[in-house]
Amino acid sequence: MQNKSAWSALFSTSMVFLLAWACQGQDPDSLRYLALGDSYTIGTSVEPAERFPMQLAKSLQQRGVAIQKPKIVARVGWSTDQLAAAMDRENLEGSTWDVVTLLIGVNNQYRGGALAQYKIEFEALLKRAIKLAGNDKKKVIVLSIPDYGVTPFGQRFQAGRISREIDEFNAANRKIAEAQEVAYLDITPISREALKNKALIADDQLHPSGKMYARWVEQLLSFFPEK
Repeated sequence: MQNKSAWSALFSTSMVFLLAWACQGQDPDSLRYLALGDSYTIGTSVEPAERFPMQLAKSLQQRGVAIQKPKIVARVGWSTDQLAAAMDRENLEGSTWDVVTLLIGVNNQYRGGALAQYKIEFEALLKRAIKLAGNDKKKVIVLSIPDYGVTPFGQRFQAGRISREIDEFNAANRKIAEAQEVAYLDITPISREALKNKALIADDQLHPSGKMYARWVEQLLSFFPEK
């Protein structure tokens, strides 16, 4: 595995150029953000304003970056193939986005989907995300899958097995992200803090709370240096 600090430095540098391009190379009002995913992106069981894409956009606005309301293509229960089908329906290929985030895979794991198939479908999704970003890889960020095994819901099942499988899926999506040379944010350790900090869990006892999403955004902002 490549040195994490080296990857962080690489992508922080990349985002410097992204932010400069977004704010200077075109009308800043046209900065467009596409968030692709599942329940973790649509923010199941939290208010719309607490979804991490919305919190990220607000935080960037507070830094003086003009950004449009995020376009969110995500729904609870979606696996990689369902996200791909939804992207087809949205006709996204006709647009170019300035920032694209991708977080997908928990439902592949939950349903017992084959890791090999996940790798194929995730790589295809990531390549589409890159294309949607105008083939500019520095505009794309992959987020790791949270570990729901630490939640009250997950604790009712084989929590240890869930955590191990989440790690396997994340090892796969990280490897693909690094091969494609896009930024990778590991938010799984934050999700595991919910084992002892219930404030990080939504009222449904499964999904992240707005407070956890805020923690993710703190990490995401490291890719966007302040003006």
